[in-house]
Amino acid sequence: MNDEQLLRYSRQIMLPEIDAEGQEKLAKAQVMIIGIGGLGSAASVYLAAGGIGQLVLVDYDKVDLSNLQRQIVHTTPDVGKLKVESASEYLSVLNPDVHITTIDHKLHGKELLEEVSRADVVVDASDNFSTRFAVNAACVRNRTPLVSGAAIRFEAQVSVYNLVNDNSPCYRCLYGSESELDQSCTANGVIAPLLGIIGSIQACEVMKLIMGIGNTLEGRLLLLDAMSMEWHTAKLNKDPNCPECGKNDLNEASHHAAT
Repeated sequence: MNDEQLLRYSRQIMLPEIDAEGQEKLAKAQVMIIGIGGLGSAASVYLAAGGIGQLVLVDYDKVDLSNLQRQIVHTTPDVGKLKVESASEYLSVLNPDVHITTIDHKLHGKELLEEVSRADVVVDASDNFSTRFAVNAACVRNRTPLVSGAAIRFEAQVSVYNLVNDNSPCYRCLYGSESELDQSCTANGVIAPLLGIIGSIQACEVMKLIMGIGNTLEGRLLLLDAMSMEWHTAKLNKDPNCPECGKNDLNEASHHAAT
């Protein structure tokens, strides 16, 4: 690191758990963020500011005026732009050290598998079950750690699926059925700061995974009720019969991710 970088990241480097070695690990890491909406905005800002070396931003949507209430990486002049372009411009100004790659179309099949295989950690900041299941399947196939968050109305949840570990549950261990009814902010609404809280937690968990420090949310589901401002934690166990990560279904997981 040069002198300017040492100054930029000095408040992190002074933490004994991180030090220069941890900061170097962040600088060498590649993180893929699926969805640059409310959660992805907050996560991307803190990951870029914190010194992640490479960010891959994935979103095919354009910035709408209704997004600006919660999607803090976009600004009013960005309305009409692709979200990945808007976010890339913002993050590049925030931290020129970060190399940013943008993908402005939906990833599926072989392309999704290949992109996930290049990432050290994947952040699922999407807003629908079909995307979450597909991303989870690709992460299971590649043994790529997944940090998943969701928020709607005044409720939110976040967890870490450390798929490098054979004993870690995956997202499908939590939601076994693909018949779940999708609920989105568009249809149900959400209070703005809630996305920032959960997206920031996702960024923190990503950094801990990369640096190998602390205890992540692996095996735990962190739940927030913002109306009462109460946190709850639920234990997540690996489901041996999970259709995605169960021992007898890894080949099937590979098939799901590639179709």
